[in-house]
Amino acid sequence: MQGRLLQIILRVGGAVVLMAVFAIFMPTRWMAATNDWLGLEGFPASPLVDYLTRSLSMMYALQGGLLILLSFDLRRYRPVLLYVSITTVVGGLLLTGIDLHAGLPLYWTLSEGPPVALLGLLLVWLVRRIPQPPLE
Repeated sequence: MQGRLLQIILRVGGAVVLMAVFAIFMPTRWMAATNDWLGLEGFPASPLVDYLTRSLSMMYALQGGLLILLSFDLRRYRPVLLYVSITTVVGGLLLTGIDLHAGLPLYWTLSEGPPVALLGLLLVWLVRRIPQPPLE
């Protein structure tokens, strides 16, 4: 039961972050329009911002594919899943700090970092219930 729940979370979560692949190729004017729609300050048009937004989207997409792959053999990939789960907790906490430092709106901060950290805790709990793979 818990293994199946973990598979579902990994596959749904993986599919969601895999959708970031579209942002890699998104026209910059769409990024600027989204920025305006969110009520943030003007979108800075610069090569560095373009690079950071697209490379971050690429990293999310790669992580999504990895999560889906890992979901197919929980026992075999248990050590990697534990690492991913722990770093998800740490990442959620760091995202919260980054959002606060960057001055993002409170709705953004509360809807990003804390849920990611909580999801990571759930993943840690589920992964720890997977039997250890046999030693080779």
